[in-house]
Amino acid sequence: MSYGLLKGKVVAVTGCSTGAARNGANVILHHLGDSTRKDIEGVEAECSKLGAKTVIVSGDIALESTATAIVDAGVKAFSRIDVLVSNAGICPFHTFLDLPHGLWKRVQDVNLNGAFYTVQAVANQMAKQEPKGGAIVAISSISALMGGGEQCHYTPTKAGIKSLMESCAIALGPLGIRCNSVLPGTIETDINREDLSNPEKRADQVRRAPLGRLGEPEDLVGPALFFASDLSKYCTGASVLVDGGMAISLQ
Repeated sequence: MSYGLLKGKVVAVTGCSTGAARNGANVILHHLGDSTRKDIEGVEAECSKLGAKTVIVSGDIALESTATAIVDAGVKAFSRIDVLVSNAGICPFHTFLDLPHGLWKRVQDVNLNGAFYTVQAVANQMAKQEPKGGAIVAISSISALMGGGEQCHYTPTKAGIKSLMESCAIALGPLGIRCNSVLPGTIETDINREDLSNPEKRADQVRRAPLGRLGEPEDLVGPALFFASDLSKYCTGASVLVDGGMAISLQ
């Protein structure tokens, strides 16, 4: 739901077949491919109910060509891109000592390299369209700020995304492009569904959140919309935790 804050805008969302990225305006919907086709059709139907026009782009976000395809499809359908929500990511939990190097590389390629390729491609479009400018919102994580024993391959990518937004805010600010990041805590999505199926682990995650519950995808909508919309027109290089208070809970 966009709450009317993005009316008339063109929004590109990566990794939108599941998880948090289901909102607003006219939308460029990116998803992986055949394995996520059913999900993306559901997202498209939701957008249609809200009166949004959509274009769908499939492809591995780790490939530069996918970023190019997202921009090309958006410009062909809508002539411009006003907002990017860089949301695609994976988090296959694994112990560190026997972490396969192939898995290390894959997580880097999807989470960090994929974000870089997409941000760069969309920023180039925002820089040359008239009027210039736009908003880039990257979904980082609470893991950008703290470690996880089975996330040694994941946390560096999320710290990298937060840092990428901070540097891009400086590089792209003169072009009227704002860059900010959202740092979710434990949000119940497909990315962690198996991990949270452990009752003890789930209970511990709930205990750590002062608000007494795990997050839901809808909890990310407001913060993402804030950074995507003109409500945050003087915010760039910023980040916001959406974690139910988990990051400040030491008890």
